[in-house]
Amino acid sequence: MFNDLSSTAALLATRRSGKARDLAAPGPDDAQLRQILEAAMRVPDHGKLAPWRFVVIPLDQRDAFAAMLRAAYLKANPGAGRLELEAMDQFAQQAPVMVAILSTPAAGSKIPVWEQELSSGAACMNMLIAAHAQGFAGNWLTAWPAFNEDVLVSLGGKPNDRIAGFVFIGTQVKPLEERPRPTYEAVVSTWKGG
Repeated sequence: MFNDLSSTAALLATRRSGKARDLAAPGPDDAQLRQILEAAMRVPDHGKLAPWRFVVIPLDQRDAFAAMLRAAYLKANPGAGRLELEAMDQFAQQAPVMVAILSTPAAGSKIPVWEQELSSGAACMNMLIAAHAQGFAGNWLTAWPAFNEDVLVSLGGKPNDRIAGFVFIGTQVKPLEERPRPTYEAVVSTWKGG
C-alpha cells in the first residue's frame, strides 16, 4: 500500500493502459483481485448508493462467454462474417482477468443518474490504478459488447443498467507505449469572474 504521497504521485504518473490482447499470465490471484475490486469500491458515491456492480468472468468460463457474445452479435447482425465473429472470440479470451463493470443507477434517487454514472467510471479507474499498484497492467474497454442489451442481460443487468466497460488485467508481454497526452495549457484554465 502506498502511504507516502510521493509514491502515490509516482504511481498515478506512471499508470498507463496495456493492450488487452497483450496481457498474459500471471494475472492477479484471488486475494489480489479482491483487493483490486475493494479499491474500486472506494470511489466518490454521492448518497452511498453503490451504483455499480462487478462481474468477474473467470478463465474457465471464457468459452461460454465467447459463445454468448457470438450469439448476441449474430442476433444483432444476422449477416455477420467470420472475421466479425472471430473478433467476439478474441474479445472474450483476452487477459487472465476480465471484469465487467455495470453502471446500476438507483431509480428514483434524488442523486442525478449522471453522478451515479460518473461513480461507475471512477470505479473503473480505481480498478486500473489498484492493478497497477500491484504490478499488473490493465485495459478498460467498451467495444460492441458494452452496448448490447443481450450481453447486459447475460451479466445480470437490469433495464436501466449499462455496461460501463470491461477491465482486463494481467502481465504486460510487450513494452507499454506512452501515448500522446494533452499539454497542461491545452486543458487547464483559470476562471476569471466578471
